[in-house]
Amino acid sequence: MLNEVGRTRYKKAVQTVTYLPNFISSVVVVGMVVTFLSPSTGLVNNILAAFGMERVNFLTEPGYFWIIYTLMTIWQMAGYSAIIYLASLTGISSDMYEAARIDGAGRWKQLWYVTLPGISSTIILMFLMKIGGILDVGYETIVLMYNPSTYSTADVIGTYVYRRGILNGEYSFSSAVGFFQSVIGLLLVVFANKIAKKYSEASLW
Repeated sequence: MLNEVGRTRYKKAVQTVTYLPNFISSVVVVGMVVTFLSPSTGLVNNILAAFGMERVNFLTEPGYFWIIYTLMTIWQMAGYSAIIYLASLTGISSDMYEAARIDGAGRWKQLWYVTLPGISSTIILMFLMKIGGILDVGYETIVLMYNPSTYSTADVIGTYVYRRGILNGEYSFSSAVGFFQSVIGLLLVVFANKIAKKYSEASLW
């Protein structure tokens, strides 16, 4: 979408907002989210109050936690991923777009038949690199955000190991779970790489 934006000023503004979390720590990002969602002075609750709605303590409601965490993670990672994909888009020849336009292809057909095939190898490689850490969902930020009232939806393998291994001193248990998590991640990468090699030209090895 950013690649299609013609207004340079708007494009740079969006890039700045999305790149920002890559240059600040997770602690600061979580602090910003907590501030925005504060039930008394948070921006979100102030907007709700302005429309006559009740203030909500989002961080103590289990049903809201996964939504908050997902949106925050997208904000943290979207900018970095966009840099990679924008760099990949520059490698697509403009002659291909010109030929598509001559053949009568609109924006959507250019996207489907030129842009996506042009960055397909980048998409596959990014997927392969991410799938190995599919069980590691950034438990550091979850630890900073969650509390006993949200354990039912906020707990993941990393936070459970943290509580059992670090807080309760069960180091052998946490080591075993960490090893198991690494093995599963390795198997997922090997399996996904075989599929990628079979159906495309892109693979890690």
